[in-house]
Amino acid sequence: MAAPGYGKRSAPGEAPRRREDFTHLPAREASIATHIDRLPDGAAIDTKTLAKELPAYGQQAVRTALNALSAAGHLRRVREPVGDGRTQWVFRTYFSRTARSDAWWTRFLAGDVPETEPQAPAPQARRPKRSDAYEALAGLGRTDARLTLSAAECTALEPLAAEWLARGVRSADFATTLTAGLPDVIHSPGAFTRKRLVDKLPPEPPLTALPGPQAPPRRIMECTGCGTPGRPEALPGGLCRPCRGEVPDDPAPAADWIHTQVDRLRAAARHAR
Repeated sequence: MAAPGYGKRSAPGEAPRRREDFTHLPAREASIATHIDRLPDGAAIDTKTLAKELPAYGQQAVRTALNALSAAGHLRRVREPVGDGRTQWVFRTYFSRTARSDAWWTRFLAGDVPETEPQAPAPQARRPKRSDAYEALAGLGRTDARLTLSAAECTALEPLAAEWLARGVRSADFATTLTAGLPDVIHSPGAFTRKRLVDKLPPEPPLTALPGPQAPPRRIMECTGCGTPGRPEALPGGLCRPCRGEVPDDPAPAADWIHTQVDRLRAAARHAR
């Protein structure tokens, strides 16, 4: 088991273990990820411990592999309160068998538990991501074959469909509205759908009051490579700019932000007592 801090913590909502879990990674990273995946929560997964447990790799190789696993969405190193009303902070590494996006990790670190994401496919099998609006248009033909659209028609109508979704229309309601009361024969599904998208565009939703002040985050991300704290958006792939091979402009804002968050959490803990 790990000393206080740096122990493994499993991320929520992981997919069941499969043989293909890490086939999208290089051999070294896949081997180390498989080893970490088999360890129980609380096990030490720092660089030195893993290098001792895996004789095929030295500390530098393990450190490089952990950075690569972070960039691939499998782990994040964070600082968080011990819990039970105590103000002590510890370092932990959250590991996910299922590769997660930066957006998923950001929501998780803010205290939200996002819905399960599918495991990332191998890079060579990855298709260009299509927008929700495009998918909604492509799905019209599954609701009614008379509105089956080509890829070119979906692309051309995508901005109009995106406006529907931006106004709060769900994909299921989108299909129901556009396929309701169709004529027996539609000679041009693209032109017919365009007319309905314009004519039946729902009204804009009413303005809502701005949300109140947000509570401070329960966890603070740290760079997997060097431990530098920072905002999630400043650490894409869980790595700071130097560990990504970039030269930082000014590291001071991240440090100032981290101190501010720690002070807020300490004040909240004192108030709770």
